[in-house]
Amino acid sequence: WQSWKDLGPQPHFSILLADFVKIAHPDFAFREAAEEACRNIGTVVEKLNTDVELCQSLRRLLADEIVVRSLDPETRRVAELFMFDFEISGIHLDEEKRKKAVNLNVRILDLCNEFLTGTHLPNKIDKHVLPEHIRYNFTAEGNYLQVAGLHADCPDDLVREAAYKIFLYPNAEQLSRLEELLASRNSLAQLVGYDTFSHRALQGTMARNPGIRHVWKDILRNSMYNIDPGLYCPFFSLGACMEGLNSLFSQLLGISLYAEQTQRGEVWSEDVRKLAVVHETEGLLGYIYCDFFQRPDKPHQDCHFTVRGGRLRENGEYQLPVVVLMLSLPHSTRGAPTLLSPGMMENLFHEMGHAMHSMLGRTRYQHVTGTRCPTDFAEVPSILMEYFANDYRVVNQFARHYKTGQPLPKNMVSRLCESKKVCAAADMQLQVFYAVLDQIYHGKHPLRKSTTEILKETQEKVYGLPYVPNTAWQLRFSHLVGYGAKYYSYLMSRAVASMVWKQCFAQDPFDRAMGERYRREMLAHGGGKEPMLMVQGMLQKSPSVEDFVDALVSDLDQDFETFITDS
Repeated sequence: WQSWKDLGPQPHFSILLADFVKIAHPDFAFREAAEEACRNIGTVVEKLNTDVELCQSLRRLLADEIVVRSLDPETRRVAELFMFDFEISGIHLDEEKRKKAVNLNVRILDLCNEFLTGTHLPNKIDKHVLPEHIRYNFTAEGNYLQVAGLHADCPDDLVREAAYKIFLYPNAEQLSRLEELLASRNSLAQLVGYDTFSHRALQGTMARNPGIRHVWKDILRNSMYNIDPGLYCPFFSLGACMEGLNSLFSQLLGISLYAEQTQRGEVWSEDVRKLAVVHETEGLLGYIYCDFFQRPDKPHQDCHFTVRGGRLRENGEYQLPVVVLMLSLPHSTRGAPTLLSPGMMENLFHEMGHAMHSMLGRTRYQHVTGTRCPTDFAEVPSILMEYFANDYRVVNQFARHYKTGQPLPKNMVSRLCESKKVCAAADMQLQVFYAVLDQIYHGKHPLRKSTTEILKETQEKVYGLPYVPNTAWQLRFSHLVGYGAKYYSYLMSRAVASMVWKQCFAQDPFDRAMGERYRREMLAHGGGKEPMLMVQGMLQKSPSVEDFVDALVSDLDQDFETFITDS
């Protein structure tokens, strides 16, 4: 970790790196220290967001028309974003209430960390409760078995049922944390002048207000095949998939990925790889650290971290971005390289979409670099990459059997695409259910029922599968922390990505002119431009609410047979 110091000091860097270390570092002491650093820096930030002198200085600047006219659009937007942060933090309140707002924010940070930890903790059960023939599926600890997840991929129905009921069994302590978190968020929102936390959270997003909930219900009103993933894995070696990404980025954006040797102490695990991202005419754009493989104590989640954002330095040089991509891929074996399932391949493309957003952002300020943009726009580049990952013309460029070199047969791609229609509507229903539940939890308080009763009621109203008694799935819903009142962002981003794909790339996924427009209109600005203006620039029209709904519904109805034949 010593060489990370060479990245140099700049605003946000310490908290970005600390946020990554608390998740990824293999040493618990490092993770604990990083979590404390995040809390301390977060406390300082909340105090700055209620600093009256700073706010008055910024307000005077924004009130001076001559000065404002002299600012470039990104600088003006960053100034407005800072003012927005002041306002939603309660700068207009008297001193006593401002202190209360800071204390509420700090308490919310603590509750978020505690709740997140609780979402991953295993549940224990006396091993004699379970039939002997399924006990080996769970980790033994004396007379107890630890159930650490849902075992959704297990072919045994009884194992999945046991895991579901045990892992999701209500935990009183975790329930108390959730209730306090929701109540504290509501108190903060009302203290600074909003009806609900949802109203506060959705300021500055594409959705703008909690009425978005009704849009997702419209989807529900509008809205046979099986594949064996094991048959596809030999065609999706990690090396082949990375070559596929390299080829796609080269044709679409003029970008190549080069492996670089790391220095001693530069990486946190020996199997982390460093990639230089190089443009054909502009040169080095930034670095991606690929932390792709499973290891003990590593979170089982695919994610993207910015450890250094891009920005224009005072000397005119551009500070290059540095990001980390974390996956949980299996290691290679003596007889085979790392082989990816179709889902793993799609996730790799998804996370690389985030990385390209970070690499290609060329903002003046780190405050709005790359993925530091409204939540419901941040997922657009990553979800768009999923469309590329499921296009035969793209897959055909890299999917080769690791032993024979045989390309993935067209009929297998056809079945793979058709398989995505299986339960696609149910998955959409599930996403709508999550989004609606998130909005209700962060809506009017006090909640009229317990969080579990609301879960049951919403599930029965919105989702097709019934609630299972004595379970509390919401206590494992970690996205309530990072996406509080904004879980709808996945649906909103998918709708935008769908429109961009169909209008700009479906005809030719390697269209360089469209790739350049995509970079210029959407990736380059990070959060330095209104997200809807970026969407308008890409689509060359302003999408309506109906367009968003239609984009999602039409995805459930794609005629893949015709598409594959035409390809």
